[in-house]
Amino acid sequence: MSTVGSALPSPVAVAPARRAWSRPVLLALTLVLAVLAAVQFGAVPISAADWLNGPWSDAPKTGGAHVLWQLRLPRLGLTLAVGAALGLSGALSQALFRNPMAEPSLLGVTSGAAAAVALTLTVFAGLHAALPAEVRLWLLPLVGFCGALAVCFALDRLSRWLAPGSIAALLLCGLALQAMTFAIVGLCSFIANDEQLRAINFWTLGSLAGANWIMAAVMGGALLVLGALALRVAPRLNALALGEAAAAHVGIDVERLRWQCIGMVALLSALAVAWCGSIGFIGLMAPHLARQLVGADQRRVLPNAMLAGALLLVVADSFARTLAVPAEIPVGVFSALIGAPWFLVLLRGAVRRMGSA
Repeated sequence: MSTVGSALPSPVAVAPARRAWSRPVLLALTLVLAVLAAVQFGAVPISAADWLNGPWSDAPKTGGAHVLWQLRLPRLGLTLAVGAALGLSGALSQALFRNPMAEPSLLGVTSGAAAAVALTLTVFAGLHAALPAEVRLWLLPLVGFCGALAVCFALDRLSRWLAPGSIAALLLCGLALQAMTFAIVGLCSFIANDEQLRAINFWTLGSLAGANWIMAAVMGGALLVLGALALRVAPRLNALALGEAAAAHVGIDVERLRWQCIGMVALLSALAVAWCGSIGFIGLMAPHLARQLVGADQRRVLPNAMLAGALLLVVADSFARTLAVPAEIPVGVFSALIGAPWFLVLLRGAVRRMGSA
């Protein structure tokens, strides 16, 4: 009898399990509602007939159908993919550096990608303009990836050289690299002509207005591949949370894991920045929201951080599109207005924990 009784799950064990499953479901349902609201509301109202008047239909295209299928849905698809990518890159950054305040924009990664893009648009403008339009579409993500990867490499090496394992040294190195890359962007803005300056301002403030189906498909495909790879390394990230020595003791190649994470963070950040500009703080908020919902297990944090990042960016972009109709506010402004106070709260909590330790 005792054997049978011990095999049954206790109510205490079942309750946390139910909460663990219900919270991600609630997050996903909230994302669905935000997506439906983003599709429906905007400067142009969408009717049921517009949904049926898609690319497959031979009926004359109405203004609402054109806005829905050529503007709003591609933008929404890119918004979901970019938000999920920023949430995933933030979760990977925090797990890799074992720092709850690590995030690609705070560590200078996204600004490194933006600096590379700015250099391409100004210093190498002649080479950029000589390329076909189809090649230019892929050139900016490529140079953005190189800039983001360079900052990731420099951040990892500098923080290890100055003060290994120090959170303060990591953040200070990130701020220093961010200042250097912003200086490059500022210099490019100074020497740019009017057209180049508008393009640089686009990347500085962040916008999803130029979205199309190709961008959404490429970003979504990259997200699926990198998300699957991130889930494969999630158990090793759990071991890394105990320290590099403990992770190496259980047979994990820490150096290989570090480079895998750095490559994923750089690629995700580069794709987001090259096509949508600098959108900060989404990668900081999404992992924290995911950990509050599902705990610290990276196997659950990473997918939920993607959902949270997509939700945060959809909400921010919806406000950016609708608050000043017919004008549009840069989405990076909204993400910074929400994320900067969040960062101060996190910083205050970290200072209190250090003081009580």
